[in-house]
Amino acid sequence: MLDILLQTAEDIKIFNFNLIDYNDFGKLLFRLTFNVAVLFVLIKLIYDKGTGRKEFVFTYFALGTAIFLLCYLLEGVKIELGFALGLFAVFGILKYRTDPVPIREMTYLFVVIGIAVVNALANKKVSFAELALTNGAILLCVYLLEKFLIRGEGHLEVVYERIENIKIQDRELLKQDVEKRTGLKIKRIDVVKVDFLKDTALIRVYYDKKTNNPQQAVESADTK
Repeated sequence: MLDILLQTAEDIKIFNFNLIDYNDFGKLLFRLTFNVAVLFVLIKLIYDKGTGRKEFVFTYFALGTAIFLLCYLLEGVKIELGFALGLFAVFGILKYRTDPVPIREMTYLFVVIGIAVVNALANKKVSFAELALTNGAILLCVYLLEKFLIRGEGHLEVVYERIENIKIQDRELLKQDVEKRTGLKIKRIDVVKVDFLKDTALIRVYYDKKTNNPQQAVESADTK
């Protein structure tokens, strides 16, 4: 009885679309689950446990899933190469006007897009073992870079009012002043934005997490 119902459902058509194709549906479900699992490891276990910004977690998951489904469902559709490259480039250079995206977050965005595209467009010539190895290599590379190059370095954004100190020739004064206020041993400072109307500057302070207490620094900076 169940076999008859399943076969009947497979034969039903709605506006020339099959109600369900169990083989294709199973492939999509398996590939989608695999893609989400890889994204979870990348975003939650590597990015978010580092110096990740929480607001990007939603963006990465949503964008990675949407691009995967877009590429997977359009795999059999003939698309001009220029259009495909243009679509990829638009996603790759995506920026939000209200909040400039740091280079590190843009790199993760590109990795998320790359994983979604690879998992969606891998054809029958690519075995699952090869696909898993590719994803594993990407995850391992990002993890090692985070662990040995990025994770030991933290950053803090501060609204700084002594705007005269942001000049290149006065950067040492800027560094000394911020160290005194925050209690951090600063490695370097980047000037993110300058507001001449309010005579303030948004600066990003980089410090070594092993030798500094970032929570204490935040409390100290907030009280100044």
